[in-house]
Amino acid sequence: MAGSDARTDAQEERRHRLRELVTGKGFVRTADLADEFGVSIMTIHRDLDALQAQGWLRKVRGGASCLPSTQFHGSAGERLTTMVHTKQLLARAAAEELAPGQVVMIDDSTTCLNLIRHLSGHTPITAISNSLPVISALAREPGVALIALGGTYFPAYDAFLGAHTAHSMEAFRADVLFMSTTAVTGGRCYHMSPETVQVKRAMMAAASRRVLIIDHTKFANQGLYALAPLTDFDLVLVDDAAPAGEVRRLRDKGVHVRTVSGAPGALRPQAAT
Repeated sequence: MAGSDARTDAQEERRHRLRELVTGKGFVRTADLADEFGVSIMTIHRDLDALQAQGWLRKVRGGASCLPSTQFHGSAGERLTTMVHTKQLLARAAAEELAPGQVVMIDDSTTCLNLIRHLSGHTPITAISNSLPVISALAREPGVALIALGGTYFPAYDAFLGAHTAHSMEAFRADVLFMSTTAVTGGRCYHMSPETVQVKRAMMAAASRRVLIIDHTKFANQGLYALAPLTDFDLVLVDDAAPAGEVRRLRDKGVHVRTVSGAPGALRPQAAT
């Protein structure tokens, strides 16, 4: 038993150091990692598979990368630094959908994290979330009754994800869900993590009204696991830099899309056609 514990500890320490190496350098070669840690190439491949599944990096030919791309969108910390102003404008527009007394569900996206600063103007509200930053921010917020969804914690996403989190949603019903997505392709939401898809599907099933908040970069991203078509949402909020053709195609499919101006200090709702 002691030997097994020692191997587990060594594995966790190696993966922690490996993650730091990839984060620090941006790209590392598999062979170099095997030499660095004195283990086999197959062991490094297993380590990289585990870290990729957790959202820390992306395996590429010959090694691993943590540099953002259309396939890999970075950890939660990295995503917090992207499209900051646009996400704030979108969250402010989304806050127009709030009303006192509602049960509000907020997913683990960095886009919807901006929504929490607007809740105080619409209290009392009950908030449900699997996002650790959302839970921490609302824990002592006056007028907010907080329900935290537990489960397996994924550090790269700074959230609780997976089957246990999804199953816990079955005990609740929300008036409105605010969520975002990694990628939009062909009018459908995609993610890189199956555990993320599990939880978001459960959230959608538990919400009377669903609001999707996406910035224009989502249309250029790619994801592996399909979540849902945009027709499953009652409202889609996008910034006005979104490709006009994509927005038009969504509206032609019956999606209620509202565009939000990216000009500082201004919101310009645009009615669906």
